[in-house]
Amino acid sequence: MKWTDTLEIAIQLSERHADIDPKTIRFTDLHRWVMDLPEFDDDPNRSNEKILEAIQMQWIEESE
Repeated sequence: MKWTDTLEIAIQLSERHADIDPKTIRFTDLHRWVMDLPEFDDDPNRSNEKILEAIQMQWIEESE
């Protein structure tokens, strides 16, 4: 997975962190959790606020 795979990342995060409300997460935590996903394989420095925001929005949609 790469940073651009926002939907797949959001699905995996919602499964791994089912007890977390995605509306309340900090981007620093989100970045770390994405990096910790087993299938994630991208440069940590390619992330930015826009990408993290897109992942967060997908996660919110998945959780509703």
